[in-house]
Amino acid sequence: MKATEPPADEDGPLIARARGRDVRAFEALYRRHVGKVHGLCLRMTGHHDRAEDCTQQTFINAWRALPTFEGRSAFGSWLHRIAVNIVLAQRPRAFEPLPDTNDDAGPVVFDTPLEVSAIEAAITGLPPGARDVLVLSGIYGYSHAETAAMLGVAEGTCKAQLHRARGLLRERLGLEDVG
Repeated sequence: MKATEPPADEDGPLIARARGRDVRAFEALYRRHVGKVHGLCLRMTGHHDRAEDCTQQTFINAWRALPTFEGRSAFGSWLHRIAVNIVLAQRPRAFEPLPDTNDDAGPVVFDTPLEVSAIEAAITGLPPGARDVLVLSGIYGYSHAETAAMLGVAEGTCKAQLHRARGLLRERLGLEDVG
């Protein structure tokens, strides 16, 4: 399941007004979505300052592109796509070729109580490609196809990176292989 978004009908009237360049409506959309966008940027960059910059740029780009928003996806998903593009544009190509796997398991689940800070630090320490896939697929709940499309990679690469990320997390957190 994707990160919780307001129902489309709640955003719809604000989007319509913001598309007409109503700044107050866009500010309301900003307040409603900034936390999730910032969380995504922070997890993908691993740095507070970069996450702030990426979040700000996401909303600047969203304001500029809002007249072209067609509503085929939820507004929050559209913002996530913009944020992912901004984060990726700020760094060199992150993916290494990996063999295709058929890892369709759900999110990483640990039976051991761990400090959230330890988990966040382990995620931040992952190689960028593996971290991106883990954040989008494992944490935000996007499908392999959606994650691959956002990152501009093959679905098999996405699956392989997720498998790699899970293994590295288990290793870094000192957990036995749960899969």
